[in-house]
Amino acid sequence: MPVLSEDPFFIFITQSGETADSRACLKKINGLGYNSLTITNVAGSTLSREATYTLLLHAGPEIAVASTKAYTAQIAVLSILAFCISDYEIDLHKELSKVANTIDEVYSLKNRIKDLAESYLNETRSCFYIGRGIDYYVAMEAALKLKEISYIQTEGFAAGELKHGTIALIEENVPVLAVISSKDTHLNTRGNIKEVESRGANTLVISTQSVSNKTDEIILNDVHELLTPLVTIIPTQYFSYYAALSRGLDIDKPRNLAKSVTVE
Repeated sequence: MPVLSEDPFFIFITQSGETADSRACLKKINGLGYNSLTITNVAGSTLSREATYTLLLHAGPEIAVASTKAYTAQIAVLSILAFCISDYEIDLHKELSKVANTIDEVYSLKNRIKDLAESYLNETRSCFYIGRGIDYYVAMEAALKLKEISYIQTEGFAAGELKHGTIALIEENVPVLAVISSKDTHLNTRGNIKEVESRGANTLVISTQSVSNKTDEIILNDVHELLTPLVTIIPTQYFSYYAALSRGLDIDKPRNLAKSVTVE
C-alpha cells in the first residue's frame, strides 16, 4: 500500500470502464472506505457502477480498438476537472475553443500527412518518437498507436535521455519523429534532433507555431501550453492510420488486441 493522507480521493481513468487491473484497485479502495471517481466513456460500465462518482467522456461510440478520440476526450475532461478544483486563472472555454479550431485545421493536412507517412514509414520496421516534458507523454501515446495498428516496432523516448543508452538504437534511415511545443525546452529537443541526424536518422518534426522552424514538416497553431497534447497528438494519429492503411491492415481490429482488458 502507498502512503496515504487521512482522506484520499482516487481517480480512475478507463475508456471502457472494464479494465480488470483498475477494478482490482477500486475494490481495495472501496474496502477501505475511500471515495473514488471513474472517468470513462461507457455509462453503466463496471468501474462506473462501483466508484463513488462517475464523469463521462461523451466521446461517442468507439469503433476502433485503438481508440483515438477517447484519448483526446480524456485530456479535455481532465483539464476541465483540474480547472474546477484549482485557482488557476484561465478562460478555459476560450482555450478549448482554440484547441477545437486547431484540430479542425489539422484535418486539412491529411493529404500531406499521408504523403509523409508513406515516405517515412512505408519500408521501416522500427520507429522512434521523442519529446521533452509534456511532449514526452505525447510521444509515448503516439508510439503506442503506431505499434498497435501498423505493427511497426515503435518506442517513445524522453529526448533528454537519449544519450543514456537509447541513442544506441539509432541507425541509418530509422525514422525519428519529434514533438516540439514547449518554449522552455524546444532548443534542447532540436539539439537532440541534430544528434540523431548525425547518426543517420530520418527525422520529422511536429511543432507549434511559436517554437517552429520553417523546415518543420508539420506546424500547428499555438494553443495554451497545458493543452498542447490535444493538438500535437492528432498528426501522430493520422501517421498511424496511414501507415496501417498503406500496409493493408485492419485498422479497427488490430491483431491480439481487445476493447476491454478483462484479466490482470
